[in-house]
Amino acid sequence: MRRYWLVFSQAVTVLLAAYFVVITMKPEWLSSRPVTTATSSGIPLNEAPKAVGAPPPVGSFRLAAQKASQAVVSINTSKAGDRPTANDPWFRFFFGEQGSMPQSGLGSGVIISPDGFILTNNHVVEGATEIEVALNDSRKTRAKVIGTDPETDLAILKINLDRLPVITLGNSDALQVGDQVLAIGNPFGVGQTVTSGIVSALGRNQLGINTFENFIQTDAAINPGNSGGALVDVNGNLMGINTAIYSRSGGSMGIGFAIPVSTAKLVLDGIVKDGVVTRGWIGVEPADLSPELMETFGVKARKGVLITGVLQNGPAAQAGVKPGDVVVQVGGKDVANVSELLSTVASLKPGTATPFKLQRREDNVDVTVTPGKRPKPRAPQAVPQQR
Repeated sequence: MRRYWLVFSQAVTVLLAAYFVVITMKPEWLSSRPVTTATSSGIPLNEAPKAVGAPPPVGSFRLAAQKASQAVVSINTSKAGDRPTANDPWFRFFFGEQGSMPQSGLGSGVIISPDGFILTNNHVVEGATEIEVALNDSRKTRAKVIGTDPETDLAILKINLDRLPVITLGNSDALQVGDQVLAIGNPFGVGQTVTSGIVSALGRNQLGINTFENFIQTDAAINPGNSGGALVDVNGNLMGINTAIYSRSGGSMGIGFAIPVSTAKLVLDGIVKDGVVTRGWIGVEPADLSPELMETFGVKARKGVLITGVLQNGPAAQAGVKPGDVVVQVGGKDVANVSELLSTVASLKPGTATPFKLQRREDNVDVTVTPGKRPKPRAPQAVPQQR
């Protein structure tokens, strides 16, 4: 019994000694309360315990930002520009031939492949003679344009570097209004910046920005220089390419637009495989339903897209589509306005028969249309002032 008591007393002595050392040297180990310390001036301060290796605070987007930001790059472009007075004979007489003034541009991009493919906006690189890409790890390199698609305002660049960080593509079709998102880019050239917000709306179109519009609207701050950057979810997966803002001042007003990654993947596949994006076309003149047009064409439908004209011998005409018909469905998908019809038809594969549901006065009509290849636009689309 004496031996057990001796062991017990020794153990208690050791524990008390250890406690004394800890409470003297590292009191923060024993308490989560602020630790009172003194500065060199003798002023006592309360400091929170140091949390080395602690998990992110609840609600933090730290992990998503760290995962995605490595693959977001800054894009600097330069191109030759004309002097306003270069063609003035008096200017040339006094100052001689001055040549053109170089212009610079700034945007962002997203590395989507270890092979060096980068997604960005067409308006970021349009007309550029030189393109420099700056990675988040401070590496810089020249980039070449693989292809552009002005009708969606997307472009594909390529760089030749090893050990490239690559973003994970998400499912933009699964986004819902209210989901939290992050916008990552290089606004105003200040350096990579992460802002947060929510999905404000989906399927925004008829904005007059691009020919094909299906924007994700967000209130995450997007400013000049963010164009081509990443819109990611809380897991750091790419959901869209930041493209435009609504602004009266040039800065963010809480209304930004991003191209869904689902659209970007279609453009990427077309450009990388074929060098161009191939879209479907049926040869019709569509219009949104209005009381005046409904009365003119004797339309009884309450939803769909009115066909006001049909190209002779075009795909729609050959399938039996007539002026005055209302397109209700394309390939089993409802269409409610001209933008939806345009985007849906454009996504069809040329040469592949597709069912259309029409309403012709009071009758429902089913036709099968074999779309052709959409002709190239006659003129480039205008780029909005604020992006």
